Amino acid sequence: MITYQQALGMVEPGAKKSILLANGFSQAWNAKIFNYKNLLETANFGARSDVVRKIFESFKTFDFEKVMKKLIATETILRLYGADQNVIDMVVSDQETVKSALITAISQTHPSLPSEVADQQYVAVRTFLRQFNQVFTLNYDLLFYWARNKSALAPEGYRTDDGFRGNRIWIGPSTQNVHFLHGGLHIYDTQAGIKKHACTDDGESIIEQVRVNMEDKRFPTFVSEPTHERKRVRIQHNPYLNFCFQKLSRLEGAMFVFGHSIDENDKHIFDEINRSGVDSVFVSVYGDPRSSENMLAQGRARAYMPAKHVEFFTAESTPVWSIK
Repeated sequence: MITYQQALGMVEPGAKKSILLANGFSQAWNAKIFNYKNLLETANFGARSDVVRKIFESFKTFDFEKVMKKLIATETILRLYGADQNVIDMVVSDQETVKSALITAISQTHPSLPSEVADQQYVAVRTFLRQFNQVFTLNYDLLFYWARNKSALAPEGYRTDDGFRGNRIWIGPSTQNVHFLHGGLHIYDTQAGIKKHACTDDGESIIEQVRVNMEDKRFPTFVSEPTHERKRVRIQHNPYLNFCFQKLSRLEGAMFVFGHSIDENDKHIFDEINRSGVDSVFVSVYGDPRSSENMLAQGRARAYMPAKHVEFFTAESTPVWSIK
């Protein structure tokens, strides 16, 4: 398997390069914080805790989306069998309970301040990201958001455009080159439009603002639906998310995918890349490339993007949070 530098060398000189970041990007900074096991330990399912946790245990998983998918399948089967409506309503309610618990757990486990990331780590990740014309992320956390805003750090002159302007309202300019495809902790919907949080003048952090909003039942813009079909529908009903999503199909050049296991529940993303003008797709693989999990991911990448030349590179060789 080739290295990240070898993958870069395979891109035609002058060709545009884009990158799609997934959970492996955040785990490369801190694998203990950014994983489903940690989130499940933190999650509060309220009065339904005993039942919901038994569902996770029964399927031997920490994956919230997988459990939500099982609950949807259960709902479908119960309706077909004409089950008691009260039971069906309980299953439907549990789907929302799991989704809300996921969002809350992410906000509770997230680092509170950007200072918890070292400056040298910011320099490394900014140097890494500067190589790409367009940056797409599936992550809800603030690591990338913090990094792109650390403009006082090297590399000098690295600037990005997330499409937000005065009063932190999103306007969707043609110059936007940063896209939170599934939303994020800092993005929220208001009657005035889609806005983003920023650290206030009196020092209130983004995480503090998110938690206050959530106490008032105002949740961040999140796409945490368990299937790619439902995620696509959720995206299409939000102007910001849909704008970012449609940018995928208009890409050209090369696309790098870092930290994604090419799960089926994100197939909508790879369908759009397959429709784009991208010539080559370079996908990171972490660990033993011949493991059953990685072999499955490689197979799915080729199956989901048959119109593209797909290559795989080692995640460990990629200078994301440290200079290699």
